[in-house]
Amino acid sequence: MEELEMEGKKAAAVFITSPTYHGICSNLSKISELCHSRKIPLIVDEAHGAHFGFHSKLPKSALQQGADLVVQSTHKVLCSLTQSSMLHMSGNIVDKEKICRCLRTLQTTSPSFLLLASLDAARAQLSENPDIAFNQAIALADEAKCVLKQIPGYEADEILYKDEEVIGELVGNTCITYVLNLGTCREHVERLLLGIKRLAETYGSIEQAEKKVVNVDAPFDDIMMSLIPRDAFFAGKRKVAIRESIGEVAGELICPYPPGVPVLIPGEVITEKIVDYLLHVRSKGAEINGASDSSLSSIVVCRKL
Repeated sequence: MEELEMEGKKAAAVFITSPTYHGICSNLSKISELCHSRKIPLIVDEAHGAHFGFHSKLPKSALQQGADLVVQSTHKVLCSLTQSSMLHMSGNIVDKEKICRCLRTLQTTSPSFLLLASLDAARAQLSENPDIAFNQAIALADEAKCVLKQIPGYEADEILYKDEEVIGELVGNTCITYVLNLGTCREHVERLLLGIKRLAETYGSIEQAEKKVVNVDAPFDDIMMSLIPRDAFFAGKRKVAIRESIGEVAGELICPYPPGVPVLIPGEVITEKIVDYLLHVRSKGAEINGASDSSLSSIVVCRKL
């Protein structure tokens, strides 16, 4: 914001994601103070923090820390149905009438009343004694954290799913993130921990040399765009072997899942680092979304003009 002000500009808003998938929270109180001193609204994606503020062992919610607009995925940790979410507004910086007009423009006139009812049920569940409601989930999470150690990512996720019917929320190269919510019971956690113990017994003797050598968790900070996505979308295409695509311009979106973050978008220059990453996560069991060839034997690139 200070850099923009030095250029004679002003930020329209500040957008923060807090918490992250792994539970890392930003200092929203300080950020909101900084924003409000400049009359700039603070917008927070609190998708994984709908439960914040309801228990003494949980962080304060974004609203409690002064955020102006907060989006919560109520279904992730609370007990509403999948796809149901809430948008919260607070303070006087944001024009509430304008927000309502935008919602009326974007939202359907035929909403799912099952989803709406589930949101109200989730609200009602926490309207009385929220501390008690979260006691078991927090206790189970603490217990699981004491037992879990570093485990392989994609392979472990597949094994735990097939053998123990345990589904991870987010899978990385060296970690799996599990989400415990109000519906989690002891049997679920015991099944997870049993699966982890079996994993350690079965795979604990694997030599260090067999461990992953590619740091796939490192962010890509050298992205090069040759075309804007629109021009790349409408450009002529051809399919080439993935190793032959290095230096070409991507003609399709490629998004390993999980976590579902695009690695290539149309118009981006394909580098050796990107190819190594994609082949590595594919070999470890990640699903490749968006690609015309999910096996990544080939890739679609833009024809040269």
